[in-house]
Amino acid sequence: MNWTQVDIYTATPAIDLLSVRLQDLGIRGCMVQDAEDFQEFLEQKDGKWDYLEDGLMELASCETCVTVYLPEDAQGAETLAALRAMLAQMKAEDTEGQYGRLEAVCSGIREEDWANNWKQYFKPFPVGKKLYIKPSWEEPTAAAEGRTILEIDPASSFGTGQHHTTRLCLELMENEIVPDSTRLLDLGCGSGILFIGGMLLGAKEAYAVDIEENATRIARENAAENHLDPERYTISCGNIISDETLWQEIGSGYDVITANIVADVIKGMAPLFPGFLKDNGILILSGIITERADEVLDTVTAYDFAVLERREASGWCAVKLQKLAGAGTSCDTVRK
Repeated sequence: MNWTQVDIYTATPAIDLLSVRLQDLGIRGCMVQDAEDFQEFLEQKDGKWDYLEDGLMELASCETCVTVYLPEDAQGAETLAALRAMLAQMKAEDTEGQYGRLEAVCSGIREEDWANNWKQYFKPFPVGKKLYIKPSWEEPTAAAEGRTILEIDPASSFGTGQHHTTRLCLELMENEIVPDSTRLLDLGCGSGILFIGGMLLGAKEAYAVDIEENATRIARENAAENHLDPERYTISCGNIISDETLWQEIGSGYDVITANIVADVIKGMAPLFPGFLKDNGILILSGIITERADEVLDTVTAYDFAVLERREASGWCAVKLQKLAGAGTSCDTVRK
């Protein structure tokens, strides 16, 4: 297995939050290089040393950097895409400009090469009981018989269907789609795989949102590749947590919401879910590491949701909830 180094350039105040969100992406270890931390070391009164190694003093003026290592395969490509989306979310939250530039730079391999190399690992496969996912460069196998084919080219955006979080979400969603009736809202759409899957299963219409412009572009391309009627879906770029204009554009009365993101972002969205859903509507959450599942559910159920089903796979958790009748009906009541 080959690995590539990803350096995330940030600032000291962001280190703790960034570390937590890296864990939420399944990245268990990281290395931190921080000028303020090194300066504290130099100023310790009881420090005893005769000399410092060549280059070590450069740490006193370095840009804060958090380094992680990702495998050069499909899983690594998915994680990098999720990492970029997470950084975009943090940048949107950083209204005071304390988190630095929040940019991820890959070392040792060109991203274009990585994006192509991992394709050898992306083979067609069935998901749940109804869908069959395949990239455009592969032909369907016998396993596709009797299933709806979803063709997806994620490029640099999250969502091939191979990641456990996406699979769990699709599995929980398939029985909630009522042909020619269901209105679907996909928050954090990435490659578009969830809303596209929902529409291929018969959803009447869909609204998809992502904070990254690149993701929304790729989602549009994938929607076209699957021959979806552009009159039946909308794809928008924006910060769903703080953009009140976006809330108005999305509207309300959805039958199903999917949100495959990370724990902290889902918690931030929690007050908004009731306003988007109709009474007894379904909320499907994924992208949650099992260690934080109870914490996320405590937050979401406080807004009048009941847990219907919970599934776990390889340290990831996805949950299906239902909005209780009479819960919040408008995002206008939310104040940020």
